[in-house]
Amino acid sequence: MTTAAVDPRAGRRCHNALNSLHATLYFSPDLGREFSELGVTDSRAINFAARAAALGRVGPGVVAATFYNYKYELVAEHVPAVWEIVSPEQALQARARAVDATLRRLLDDDVVESEEMAEAARLALRATEACTRAARPLYAAHADLPVPEEPHLAYFHAATLLREHRGDGHLAALMSAELDSLEAVVTHTATGKGMTPKWVFGTRGWSQEEWDAAAGRLGKRGLLDGDGELTEAGVALRAGIEAETDRLDRAPYEHLGAEGVVRLTELATGFARRALAAGAFPANLLGKS
Repeated sequence: MTTAAVDPRAGRRCHNALNSLHATLYFSPDLGREFSELGVTDSRAINFAARAAALGRVGPGVVAATFYNYKYELVAEHVPAVWEIVSPEQALQARARAVDATLRRLLDDDVVESEEMAEAARLALRATEACTRAARPLYAAHADLPVPEEPHLAYFHAATLLREHRGDGHLAALMSAELDSLEAVVTHTATGKGMTPKWVFGTRGWSQEEWDAAAGRLGKRGLLDGDGELTEAGVALRAGIEAETDRLDRAPYEHLGAEGVVRLTELATGFARRALAAGAFPANLLGKS
Protein backbone atom coordinates (compact mmCIF):
# COMPACT_ATOMS: atom_id res chain seq x y z
CA MET A 1 0.00 0.00 0.00
CA THR A 2 1.34 3.43 -0.87
CA THR A 3 1.31 6.22 1.65
CA ALA A 4 -0.47 9.51 1.10
CA ALA A 5 -0.71 12.72 3.08
CA VAL A 6 -3.30 12.63 5.84
CA ASP A 7 -4.28 15.68 7.87
CA PRO A 8 -2.19 15.39 11.08
CA ARG A 9 -5.26 16.39 13.09
CA ALA A 10 -7.14 13.43 11.60
CA GLY A 11 -4.39 11.08 12.74
CA ARG A 12 -4.48 12.64 16.20
CA ARG A 13 -8.26 12.28 16.42
CA CYS A 14 -7.98 8.64 15.39
CA HIS A 15 -5.32 7.99 18.02
CA ASN A 16 -7.35 9.75 20.71
CA ALA A 17 -10.39 7.60 19.96
CA LEU A 18 -8.32 4.41 20.04
CA ASN A 19 -6.53 5.45 23.19
CA SER A 20 -9.78 6.30 24.98
CA LEU A 21 -10.78 2.64 24.96
CA HIS A 22 -7.26 1.41 25.63
CA ALA A 23 -6.97 3.59 28.74
CA THR A 24 -10.04 2.00 30.33
CA LEU A 25 -7.89 -1.00 31.24
CA TYR A 26 -5.87 0.96 33.79
CA PHE A 27 -9.02 1.94 35.69
CA SER A 28 -10.69 -1.44 35.35
CA PRO A 29 -11.59 -3.52 38.40
CA ASP A 30 -10.97 -6.55 36.19
CA LEU A 31 -7.27 -5.69 36.02
CA GLY A 32 -7.10 -5.35 39.79
CA ARG A 33 -8.88 -8.65 40.28
CA GLU A 34 -6.60 -10.56 37.91
CA PHE A 35 -3.44 -9.27 39.57
CA SER A 36 -4.81 -9.62 43.10
CA GLU A 37 -5.38 -13.30 42.43
CA LEU A 38 -1.67 -13.53 41.64
CA GLY A 39 -0.70 -11.70 44.83
CA VAL A 40 -0.23 -8.14 43.54
CA THR A 41 -2.68 -5.83 45.31
CA ASP A 42 -1.16 -2.34 45.22
CA SER A 43 -2.78 -0.42 42.34
CA ARG A 44 0.48 1.28 41.39
CA ALA A 45 2.39 -2.00 41.30
CA ILE A 46 -0.37 -3.42 39.12
CA ASN A 47 -0.07 -0.48 36.74
CA PHE A 48 3.69 -0.85 36.42
CA ALA A 49 3.52 -4.61 35.94
CA ALA A 50 0.66 -4.51 33.44
CA ARG A 51 2.18 -1.87 31.20
CA ALA A 52 5.88 -2.74 31.57
CA ALA A 53 5.59 -6.53 31.32
CA ALA A 54 6.33 -6.48 27.59
CA LEU A 55 9.77 -5.06 28.43
CA GLY A 56 10.64 -8.13 30.48
CA ARG A 57 12.08 -8.24 33.99
CA VAL A 58 13.35 -4.65 33.91
CA GLY A 59 14.36 -2.43 36.80
CA PRO A 60 12.99 0.92 37.93
CA GLY A 61 15.23 2.95 35.64
CA VAL A 62 13.77 1.48 32.46
CA VAL A 63 10.19 1.90 33.70
CA ALA A 64 10.76 5.49 34.83
CA ALA A 65 12.42 6.32 31.51
CA THR A 66 9.71 4.82 29.30
CA PHE A 67 6.75 6.00 31.43
CA TYR A 68 8.40 9.45 31.86
CA ASN A 69 5.90 11.23 34.13
CA TYR A 70 6.19 8.97 37.19
CA LYS A 71 8.53 9.86 40.05
CA TYR A 72 11.48 7.48 40.02
CA GLU A 73 11.28 6.84 43.75
CA LEU A 74 7.68 5.65 43.40
CA VAL A 75 8.63 3.28 40.59
CA ALA A 76 11.54 1.94 42.67
CA GLU A 77 9.14 1.08 45.51
CA HIS A 78 7.46 -1.49 43.26
CA VAL A 79 9.96 -2.43 40.54
CA PRO A 80 11.71 -4.88 40.43
CA ALA A 81 9.99 -6.21 43.58
CA VAL A 82 6.77 -6.89 41.68
CA TRP A 83 8.61 -9.42 39.48
CA GLU A 84 9.25 -11.53 42.56
CA ILE A 85 5.47 -11.94 42.91
CA VAL A 86 4.42 -12.18 39.27
CA SER A 87 6.64 -12.81 36.26
CA PRO A 88 6.35 -10.60 33.17
CA GLU A 89 4.85 -13.59 31.33
CA GLN A 90 2.21 -14.04 34.03
CA ALA A 91 1.53 -10.30 33.98
CA LEU A 92 0.91 -10.35 30.23
CA GLN A 93 -1.48 -13.27 30.61
CA ALA A 94 -3.32 -11.52 33.45
CA ARG A 95 -3.54 -8.35 31.36
CA ALA A 96 -5.03 -10.27 28.44
CA ARG A 97 -7.69 -11.81 30.68
CA ALA A 98 -8.48 -8.38 32.10
CA VAL A 99 -8.78 -6.87 28.61
CA ASP A 100 -11.28 -9.53 27.62
CA ALA A 101 -13.35 -9.05 30.78
CA THR A 102 -13.19 -5.24 30.58
CA LEU A 103 -14.29 -5.00 26.96
CA ARG A 104 -17.11 -7.46 27.47
CA ARG A 105 -18.29 -5.59 30.57
CA LEU A 106 -18.10 -2.11 29.02
CA LEU A 107 -19.20 -2.90 25.46
CA ASP A 108 -21.29 -6.08 25.87
CA ASP A 109 -20.73 -9.35 24.06
CA ASP A 110 -22.75 -8.27 21.02
CA VAL A 111 -20.34 -5.42 20.30
CA VAL A 112 -17.24 -7.44 21.16
CA GLU A 113 -18.28 -10.16 18.71
CA SER A 114 -19.61 -7.81 16.02
CA GLU A 115 -18.41 -7.36 12.45
CA GLU A 116 -17.66 -3.72 13.36
CA MET A 117 -15.15 -4.87 15.95
CA ALA A 118 -13.53 -7.22 13.45
CA GLU A 119 -13.37 -4.39 10.90
CA ALA A 120 -11.83 -2.03 13.45
CA ALA A 121 -9.21 -4.65 14.30
CA ARG A 122 -8.27 -5.07 10.64
CA LEU A 123 -7.95 -1.32 10.13
CA ALA A 124 -5.96 -0.72 13.30
CA LEU A 125 -3.59 -3.59 12.55
CA ARG A 126 -3.10 -2.25 9.05
CA ALA A 127 -2.08 1.11 10.51
CA THR A 128 0.51 -0.58 12.74
CA GLU A 129 2.28 -1.97 9.67
CA ALA A 130 3.95 1.43 9.25
CA CYS A 131 5.10 1.79 12.86
CA THR A 132 8.86 1.66 13.44
CA ARG A 133 10.87 0.31 16.37
CA ALA A 134 13.92 2.60 16.32
CA ALA A 135 14.11 4.79 19.45
CA ARG A 136 10.63 3.63 20.53
CA PRO A 137 11.31 1.15 23.35
CA LEU A 138 7.82 0.72 24.77
CA TYR A 139 6.30 0.32 21.31
CA ALA A 140 9.07 -2.05 20.20
CA ALA A 141 8.56 -4.31 23.22
CA HIS A 142 4.84 -4.63 22.50
CA ALA A 143 5.47 -5.11 18.78
CA ASP A 144 7.32 -8.32 19.63
CA LEU A 145 4.18 -9.80 21.20
CA PRO A 146 1.94 -12.07 19.08
CA VAL A 147 -1.30 -10.67 17.67
CA PRO A 148 -4.29 -12.29 19.43
CA GLU A 149 -6.71 -14.25 17.28
CA GLU A 150 -9.93 -12.88 18.77
CA PRO A 151 -10.90 -9.61 17.00
CA HIS A 152 -11.56 -7.59 20.18
CA LEU A 153 -8.21 -8.62 21.65
CA ALA A 154 -6.49 -7.95 18.32
CA TYR A 155 -8.11 -4.51 18.27
CA PHE A 156 -6.87 -3.77 21.79
CA HIS A 157 -3.40 -5.04 20.84
CA ALA A 158 -3.30 -2.73 17.82
CA ALA A 159 -4.54 0.19 19.93
CA THR A 160 -1.73 -0.54 22.38
CA LEU A 161 0.86 -0.49 19.59
CA LEU A 162 -0.46 2.79 18.22
CA ARG A 163 -0.66 4.30 21.70
CA GLU A 164 2.91 3.38 22.61
CA HIS A 165 4.27 4.35 19.18
CA ARG A 166 2.80 7.81 19.56
CA GLY A 167 3.78 7.94 23.21
CA ASP A 168 7.43 7.20 22.55
CA GLY A 169 7.48 9.99 19.99
CA HIS A 170 5.70 12.30 22.41
CA LEU A 171 8.49 11.83 24.95
CA ALA A 172 11.00 12.95 22.34
CA ALA A 173 8.90 16.08 21.80
CA LEU A 174 8.73 16.76 25.55
CA MET A 175 12.50 16.43 25.86
CA SER A 176 13.01 18.75 22.90
CA ALA A 177 10.75 21.29 24.65
CA GLU A 178 12.93 20.89 27.78
CA LEU A 179 10.07 19.82 30.02
CA ASP A 180 11.07 17.41 32.75
CA SER A 181 8.81 14.64 33.99
CA LEU A 182 6.71 16.75 36.34
CA GLU A 183 6.77 19.93 34.24
CA ALA A 184 5.24 17.91 31.41
CA VAL A 185 2.39 16.88 33.71
CA VAL A 186 1.85 20.37 35.12
CA THR A 187 1.58 21.93 31.67
CA HIS A 188 -0.72 19.16 30.45
CA THR A 189 -3.00 19.63 33.46
CA ALA A 190 -3.02 23.36 32.78
CA THR A 191 -4.55 22.69 29.36
CA GLY A 192 -7.58 21.20 31.12
CA LYS A 193 -7.09 17.87 29.32
CA GLY A 194 -4.73 16.21 31.78
CA MET A 195 -5.24 14.55 35.15
CA THR A 196 -6.11 16.66 38.17
CA PRO A 197 -3.29 17.26 40.68
CA LYS A 198 -5.04 14.93 43.13
CA TRP A 199 -4.78 12.04 40.67
CA VAL A 200 -1.20 12.96 39.80
CA PHE A 201 -0.18 12.87 43.46
CA GLY A 202 -1.92 9.53 44.02
CA THR A 203 -0.73 7.72 40.91
CA ARG A 204 2.54 9.38 39.85
CA GLY A 205 4.14 9.84 43.26
CA TRP A 206 4.67 13.61 43.20
CA SER A 207 3.88 15.90 46.14
CA GLN A 208 2.22 19.29 46.33
CA GLU A 209 5.60 20.81 47.20
CA GLU A 210 7.18 19.29 44.11
CA TRP A 211 4.22 20.40 41.97
CA ASP A 212 4.59 23.98 43.21
CA ALA A 213 8.33 23.93 42.53
CA ALA A 214 7.72 22.73 38.97
CA ALA A 215 5.12 25.47 38.49
CA GLY A 216 7.69 27.98 39.73
CA ARG A 217 10.24 26.81 37.19
CA LEU A 218 7.64 27.06 34.43
CA GLY A 219 6.75 30.54 35.63
CA LYS A 220 10.37 31.66 35.33
CA ARG A 221 10.31 30.44 31.73
CA GLY A 222 7.19 32.51 31.08
CA LEU A 223 5.05 29.42 30.42
CA LEU A 224 2.77 29.55 33.46
CA ASP A 225 1.23 32.53 35.24
CA GLY A 226 0.74 33.04 38.97
CA ASP A 227 -2.64 31.29 38.88
CA GLY A 228 -1.21 28.16 37.31
CA GLU A 229 -2.66 28.95 33.89
CA LEU A 230 -0.72 28.64 30.67
CA THR A 231 0.55 31.92 29.30
CA GLU A 232 0.44 32.66 25.59
CA ALA A 233 3.94 31.22 25.36
CA GLY A 234 2.81 28.16 27.32
CA VAL A 235 -0.13 27.56 25.02
CA ALA A 236 2.18 27.85 22.02
CA LEU A 237 4.67 25.42 23.56
CA ARG A 238 2.00 22.78 24.20
CA ALA A 239 0.62 23.25 20.69
CA GLY A 240 4.12 22.82 19.30
CA ILE A 241 4.61 19.62 21.29
CA GLU A 242 1.40 18.15 19.92
CA ALA A 243 2.31 19.20 16.37
CA GLU A 244 5.74 17.57 16.69
CA THR A 245 4.12 14.44 18.13
CA ASP A 246 1.78 14.39 15.12
CA ARG A 247 4.77 14.66 12.79
CA LEU A 248 6.63 11.80 14.43
CA ASP A 249 3.47 9.67 14.43
CA ARG A 250 2.19 10.36 10.93
CA ALA A 251 3.37 7.14 9.26
CA PRO A 252 0.67 4.73 10.56
CA TYR A 253 -2.18 6.98 9.50
CA GLU A 254 -0.69 7.83 6.11
CA HIS A 255 -0.26 4.11 5.55
CA LEU A 256 -3.89 3.48 6.46
CA GLY A 257 -5.02 6.30 4.16
CA ALA A 258 -7.56 9.06 4.64
CA GLU A 259 -10.60 6.85 4.07
CA GLY A 260 -9.33 4.20 6.45
CA VAL A 261 -8.52 6.81 9.10
CA VAL A 262 -12.04 8.23 8.90
CA ARG A 263 -13.62 4.80 9.22
CA LEU A 264 -11.37 3.66 12.06
CA THR A 265 -12.01 6.92 13.91
CA GLU A 266 -15.76 6.42 13.50
CA LEU A 267 -15.63 2.88 14.86
CA ALA A 268 -13.21 3.70 17.67
CA THR A 269 -15.26 6.71 18.74
CA GLY A 270 -18.37 4.56 18.97
CA PHE A 271 -16.61 2.01 21.17
CA ALA A 272 -15.11 4.72 23.37
CA ARG A 273 -18.41 6.50 23.88
CA ARG A 274 -20.10 3.27 24.84
CA ALA A 275 -17.35 2.55 27.37
CA LEU A 276 -17.56 6.08 28.77
CA ALA A 277 -21.33 5.75 29.19
CA ALA A 278 -20.73 2.51 31.08
CA GLY A 279 -18.64 4.35 33.68
CA ALA A 280 -15.18 3.38 32.46
CA PHE A 281 -13.42 6.36 34.11
CA PRO A 282 -13.61 8.11 37.49
CA ALA A 283 -15.72 11.27 37.34
CA ASN A 284 -12.96 13.49 38.79
CA LEU A 285 -10.06 12.20 36.70
CA LEU A 286 -9.51 15.11 34.29
CA GLY A 287 -9.39 18.87 34.82
CA LYS A 288 -7.29 21.56 36.45
CA SER A 289 -8.26 21.00 40.07
